[in-house]
Amino acid sequence: MTPIPRPGPGPAPLPDPAPQRNNLRGAAWLMADMGLNIWALAIVKAMGADFPAVQIVCIRALTGLVLLSPFLWRGRAELRTRQPGLHALRVALSATAIVTSFYAIARLPLALFTAISFTRPLIMMAMAALILREVVRPAHWLAGLVGLAGVLVAVQPGEMAVNSGLWALMVTIFAGTGAIIVTRKMREESALVMMLAYTGGIGAVTALPAALTWQAPGALWPVLLLIGAFAQAAQYCFLRAHYWGESGVLGPLGYSSLVLSTAVGYYFFGEVPTLHMLAGAAIIIVATLAVARR
Repeated sequence: MTPIPRPGPGPAPLPDPAPQRNNLRGAAWLMADMGLNIWALAIVKAMGADFPAVQIVCIRALTGLVLLSPFLWRGRAELRTRQPGLHALRVALSATAIVTSFYAIARLPLALFTAISFTRPLIMMAMAALILREVVRPAHWLAGLVGLAGVLVAVQPGEMAVNSGLWALMVTIFAGTGAIIVTRKMREESALVMMLAYTGGIGAVTALPAALTWQAPGALWPVLLLIGAFAQAAQYCFLRAHYWGESGVLGPLGYSSLVLSTAVGYYFFGEVPTLHMLAGAAIIIVATLAVARR
């Protein structure tokens, strides 16, 4: 009688596939991310150029590590990664984008800063299609182009004065877009590992430059710590948004933050929006609502 062969150990079972995208969840997380980031940037702007941007970024990162510590201890068993190279690339791009954005926000109107930043979603959709092979529907391309047209109407490039803040913002856009693409490529990583690598990495990268340019915060310590708290919460919302949502949906939806930044700039900094800015914002809102309805 031929014995029945016993199954060998074989290869390890594949991990469960990631759940399907859910654009409604992704949109909700993105709105939370935008709101928290607007308030963090508003605080940075209110402080003006009194502190070096790299010092604010370093304090933000250290504050984030403190806030993360209870979650790191509770989830210490999952603190492992198979993508150290992508983590390092994400940290380098993110640190560059954050430092240059803090430099730029102190030198540009808040609404203008946000409006120019809206060139990022169109770049993100193109890079996601080329690098990540994500399908971007024609309607999403159209919404992105309409939103970009709204940005041009709002900004009026022919009347815009070029300064160091504007050049810093250009660096922010390209570095930040690259960081988003890397983040989307690391979808299988846990949110806790992503946040630890991001926050700890940025703290390590900015520690020495911050020490060399350090200025005593004095009574402004609570304000600087609040920037870190807002930014850390926004980072978690950002990760959840790009875990659930498709880039073709999240890109155009990001245009709605122009409304938030314009309102904050008007009420807290006396930055009165021009007719061009309002017209551009209206175009952006129409594009966002169109893609959300689809």
